[in-house]
Amino acid sequence: MIENPPQLDALVIAPHPDDAELGMGGAIVKMLSEGLKVGVLDLTSGEPTPFGSPEIRREETAAATQALDLTWRYNAGLPNRSLEPTLAARELIAGIFRLTRPRWLFAPYWEDAHPDHIAATALVEAARFWSKLSKTEMPGDPYHPERIYYYYCVHLKLTPQPDFILDISDQWETKLKSIEAYQSQFVVGRSAEPPTFVDRLRDEAAYWGKAIGCRYGEPFASREPIALRSLRELF
Repeated sequence: MIENPPQLDALVIAPHPDDAELGMGGAIVKMLSEGLKVGVLDLTSGEPTPFGSPEIRREETAAATQALDLTWRYNAGLPNRSLEPTLAARELIAGIFRLTRPRWLFAPYWEDAHPDHIAATALVEAARFWSKLSKTEMPGDPYHPERIYYYYCVHLKLTPQPDFILDISDQWETKLKSIEAYQSQFVVGRSAEPPTFVDRLRDEAAYWGKAIGCRYGEPFASREPIALRSLRELF
């Protein structure tokens, strides 16, 4: 188990390295700029891929982590392509929640074509419940993260109906830099003819930005009602 992890305000759980950057890189940068402690938990190595390798992916992940200036990042070492929400995996992830004690969890949106993404979401939801259990051999004290929010990094041709959209206009360039760190995933072997993969990402961010009257946005969902202390919090 990890040694001396920091206490976090938010923990983003990603099925593979690059999912956190794609789905909510802007939100990560924004939370960090506001003084929050933000970590990313990659569940698998993401390999094999056509143009990657475990060594390449680790180097790319390190570069993306530096671009985001993350508080903490850890890889759980679960199996890529065969990720399942097993009891052993649930215990492992719940233990990480108990040690890092984030107020908010961010998980992939629950509807997807990628089995790893669906499994990751089920795993996060079950581990959140388990993390509060007493009389267990899990590390740390019982703890229950307040909320799970869901980011969109899906492999289906969906038109999401998010519960809220975050303005990431000022964070877009840093998000883009973190994504471009993954050359083996988004540049090598892909067509350079426009629209490129990055062009599509920018178009999507601009679409969500237009929906809330800004340049770029990121959409999020919630299974539970979202609380407001004041209508002044509405944008």
